Amino acid sequence: MPHHLMNLRYVPDDEADEIRALFEAHEVPYYETPPSRWGISMGGFWVHDDDQAARARTLLEDYQRQRFQNQRQAYEETRARGETGGFWFMLSRKPLRTLAACIAILVIIGLSLLPFIRIG
Repeated sequence: MPHHLMNLRYVPDDEADEIRALFEAHEVPYYETPPSRWGISMGGFWVHDDDQAARARTLLEDYQRQRFQNQRQAYEETRARGETGGFWFMLSRKPLRTLAACIAILVIIGLSLLPFIRIG
């Protein structure tokens, strides 16, 4: 019976490439199904053998732990250099774009709630 190892929806190409290389380096016989264009099927990495599935999951856990640490470190470095931040950072760097996005959000919320407000 096939074992689903990982969902490929919203996985960046570089991460999927690294996982393929990881499986090939450790000789894990896997197969891949791509996510559908319309978002109906998730796609993913699969294996058939129970032992290979356990081995592949261990490899994936180690890889994802390491990738998380690397991505967190890269984020902290860009934040320390002042290249990224939260809402106030975006407001100070690109005020028109940030205010336009906030106004758009408020309009969407207002239009979504309008039928409920009229009922009451």
